[in-house]
Amino acid sequence: MKNNISISNIQKLAIPALISGIAEPILSITDTIVVGNMSENATISLGAVGIVGSFISMLIWVFGQTRSVISSLVSQSLGRNKIDEVKSLPAQGIFIIVSCSMLIILLTFFNAEGLFKFYNASGKLLDFSVEYFQIRVWGLPFTLFTIGVFGIFRGLQNTYYPMLVAISGTIINIVLDIILVYGITDIIDPMFLKGAAYASLIAQVSMAALATILLYTKTEISLQLTFPLNPKIKLFLGMFGNLVIRTIALNITLYFCNAYATKYGDEFIAAYTIAINLWFLVAFIIDGYSSAGTILSGKLYGQKSFKSLLKLSVDLSKIGILVGVVMCLIGFIFYYPLGKIFNNDIAVLNEFYKIFWIVLIIFPLCSIAFIFDGMFKGIGWMKDLRNVLLFSTIIIFIPSLLLFDYYGLELYGIFYAFTLWIIARAVPLIIKFRKTFSILSQKV
Repeated sequence: MKNNISISNIQKLAIPALISGIAEPILSITDTIVVGNMSENATISLGAVGIVGSFISMLIWVFGQTRSVISSLVSQSLGRNKIDEVKSLPAQGIFIIVSCSMLIILLTFFNAEGLFKFYNASGKLLDFSVEYFQIRVWGLPFTLFTIGVFGIFRGLQNTYYPMLVAISGTIINIVLDIILVYGITDIIDPMFLKGAAYASLIAQVSMAALATILLYTKTEISLQLTFPLNPKIKLFLGMFGNLVIRTIALNITLYFCNAYATKYGDEFIAAYTIAINLWFLVAFIIDGYSSAGTILSGKLYGQKSFKSLLKLSVDLSKIGILVGVVMCLIGFIFYYPLGKIFNNDIAVLNEFYKIFWIVLIIFPLCSIAFIFDGMFKGIGWMKDLRNVLLFSTIIIFIPSLLLFDYYGLELYGIFYAFTLWIIARAVPLIIKFRKTFSILSQKV
């Protein structure tokens, strides 16, 4: 079967995926900007947002892997013209994951203080982290539910409706952030850090509601839980398990980044929070093309169109590198204004300006890593993704960070190690993908 995946096809999927993908970092960045400019305790509150945001992002990334698994299985079935074989699977998978998230809330809500001491938080920073977390964590089940629904749409080769949901949630969050954090004179008292947490929670609930409405009105897939379990549930759980291990390894990296930045002092964790949130923003922009890779590669793999898969990898890589370079250049052009958007503390800005250049130059490298991550998810090779992240985290990142810390490089050391980690993620995936599908394409 001939499949000509044009740049136009890629853009039609990637651009809406890009817009919906940046919803998560925009939620965090909105909190960061608004909180960083509060009239009271701005620097400490900014550190709390960074620590809690990192932990909640970890939970979302770990359990939100349902999106990739559902997308992969649905798109492969679509490529084989056997979509009926997975119609009952998404509801069962989403139910399992949302149930797990409720258990996590019970385990962490009453142990929040001990949890954030683990991040080296103490004093006011610890108090603010606990306060912010105990509100925001209730949005976790709603976010995981929404992510699962996004996986259904993506498997059906549709990124438009997830984009609508993401835009709506982002607008709600921004408006409520400004209203609840700063207040409205004579109408609403400023809620400061609590206001930012409530704004995010309400936005997450709203997104879940809208995603449900669109799924029922625009697709034939139901979220009604049915039995017996779908025959592919075992495959679903196996793929999900490998991605969970992979994502835990990823978040171990982010944990060490946060913990070491916190150890260096309040201005360091605040500067790190600004830098990593900007990295997340660009990462999710690039991830729009990674998502297109997941969607298209799953369908092509189901059709056994291996030559088209190879061409897709080349086209996506070119686009990803171009996007990474453009983002890098924009970052250098607006180098100093970007920092001032988030915070006005001179000590924080000084530390941020010292290391932001490192964040910028790794954007093109991130593009390659993310593109091949996405394609491996699409074809369902989750075991390879797991092994690569374990290698890059345990063998490359952690020893590098410890070495750089020993020599007193502080934030420089964190981002040097981070760069090596990105390279170690990309290279093995490129080699295996090119080698495997070059051989398979010659046999078809």
